[in-house]
Amino acid sequence: QVQLVESGGGSVHPGGSLRLSCTASRDTNTNNCMGWFRQAPGKEREGVASIWSNAPSPYYHDSVKGRFTISQDNAKNTVYLQMNSLKPEDTAVYYCAATRRGNWYCGLSNNRYDYWGQGTQVTVSS
Repeated sequence: QVQLVESGGGSVHPGGSLRLSCTASRDTNTNNCMGWFRQAPGKEREGVASIWSNAPSPYYHDSVKGRFTISQDNAKNTVYLQMNSLKPEDTAVYYCAATRRGNWYCGLSNNRYDYWGQGTQVTVSS
């Protein structure tokens, strides 16, 4: 089993920035995928961004393209989500997810990942 722990959530005003981090209990950054998802009250969980280990091209939901950036530090078993120009509609619990080796999926579907973190709250309001 792999445990994922998110951090970096908080409350900001519209237009502000946050950087989320997700650290794995063991290596999840080789031959697998890591992603960020979010869920707001009353809404379905949606994929935000995902990235292959050792691959250059991440995936982004259209709603965050140009504002959010996903990146990884394989040496630290950590994936990041830099969130800029935050909007009230970005308010949600953000979850880190990862695939196991042998599962080659790396998209934004919320039912194709093997490991999940506990979530971190992001609130954007005045």
